[in-house]
Amino acid sequence: MSRSPLPRRGPARAGPTLRALPGARGGRVHDLLTGAVGAAGAWLIEPAAPAAEPVRVAPARPRPVIAVFGLARGCGVTVTARALAVELARRDPNGAAAVHCDARAAGIPLATPAAGRLARALAQLPGIDTRAVGRLCLVGGGDPTAVSQATRELAPLVLDAGSAVLGGALAAVADRVLLVARPSIEPSLGCVGADCLARLGHAPLLVLNRAEPGAGAAEADESDASRRAAWLRLGVHLMPESRMGAQLAAGGREARGELGRAVGELADLCVLPDQYPPP
Repeated sequence: MSRSPLPRRGPARAGPTLRALPGARGGRVHDLLTGAVGAAGAWLIEPAAPAAEPVRVAPARPRPVIAVFGLARGCGVTVTARALAVELARRDPNGAAAVHCDARAAGIPLATPAAGRLARALAQLPGIDTRAVGRLCLVGGGDPTAVSQATRELAPLVLDAGSAVLGGALAAVADRVLLVARPSIEPSLGCVGADCLARLGHAPLLVLNRAEPGAGAAEADESDASRRAAWLRLGVHLMPESRMGAQLAAGGREARGELGRAVGELADLCVLPDQYPPP
């Protein structure tokens, strides 16, 4: 039984193409789809842009290390140290500063991201604990020399030295030393304290805390006016009374008003010429 031959097939036809669409409408569709496909292909297979030249950043200058001593208890050493540290943090490119101290801030420890990063970085040092408060990283324990070396490239450091001892290791690692007094302290005691620090190679900056610049003889007795005049002859930097400003500084926040202005001027005096300039 013979098979019937299969029908002969003609040459294979090409599938329909966009060019086969008749009329002007098909031409417009072809152009639109072609453009869309081309744009998508360019987006998918576009070669990577050549690598940009690496940005060269000048190395940061070493940050300042400042020690704050008190002539007696209740002079406001902690408030002065933290207010100064907040101002230095505000000026620093990294936006934070460290305070080496024993006391801790009261209240909720709300902190900036910069202070949190600094606290995590310094927490790697042996024997210390850190807490971020406002713009500040409070550092407790540890060797002051190791802390100062670690912060040189990270943030300004203020050493809250208290009033128990003048000098010691805290003064040895500091670039600048502050000596804080209150108006009721005899100026002669300030001279003695300044001489003690001068023997260690520091010319301390005297700070008279809770001083009212406008107070005159009519508002104070003769002995107070005499002491004030003697302090002024020593070239003290006046820090006015401000309860709200003190609370802000203790929480790592910027002091406002006259106290904020005085803190800014104090920071100008503390920053060395080869360190970052004031704004």
